[in-house]
Amino acid sequence: MNHSAPDPSRPMKIQFLAPLFLLSFALINLHADEAAKTPNYAIQPVLHPGTEARHESFNEISKKGEAQLVFLGDSITNNWEKGGKEVWDKYWAPLQAANFGIGGDRTEHALWRLDHGNFDGLKPKEIVLMIGTNNTGHQGRPEKELDGAIYQCTAQQTADGVKAIIDKLEAKCPGAKILLLAIFPRGATPEDKFRKQNDETNAIIKGFADNKTVFFMDLGPKFLEPDGTLSKEIMPDLLHPNAKGYEIWAEAIAPKVKELLQ
Repeated sequence: MNHSAPDPSRPMKIQFLAPLFLLSFALINLHADEAAKTPNYAIQPVLHPGTEARHESFNEISKKGEAQLVFLGDSITNNWEKGGKEVWDKYWAPLQAANFGIGGDRTEHALWRLDHGNFDGLKPKEIVLMIGTNNTGHQGRPEKELDGAIYQCTAQQTADGVKAIIDKLEAKCPGAKILLLAIFPRGATPEDKFRKQNDETNAIIKGFADNKTVFFMDLGPKFLEPDGTLSKEIMPDLLHPNAKGYEIWAEAIAPKVKELLQ
């Protein structure tokens, strides 16, 4: 009766593969643990240092309860008062609009503002919201308000922050319509890493529109050349519109703004 000799390599293979399997499993768990430890800064309300006076001015506007149209956002919104002032006076001042934009704000800063008086006493008919480009662009920077932590924020996390703002606005201003704008294009070309991440965020936040309370508009193509490049004739620093850019913005949304104000 013939018996095959045992394969001496078999137990050695098992002995060799088992540690590799355990090492791979440990690495997977390590990466999962690290991901779990990485906070989603975009949804954690925090004061933007140095903006207290402007924040309080918004609280005063809120207490008066007069504004029917409010623009909420970062420096791109804030700059309606600078490069976009003539356009603002033409389109939005006649509609009793208020500008609640703060330069450098990220979603978490806007959330803090909403928790500390912005919109208290205000019952606007419409809110135009655009925010998130600083969540993208501030990555890799140490942030004072985060005790010097290096800022990180994914496209999904930024979208989570935008959704948290929408939720707060709906709770504070239940009768208001929200015109949610896609984050404007930035960087010279479609390959710009920050523009690409903003595009990913825009693809997510588009889904927040229900066309009942929240309405979405993407004005990006209106600022771009046919080949997808961004001209300095519209955004000199490839981020902030100039007067021409604000005119493009106003013309694009004016019909929808007036519709939602009815």
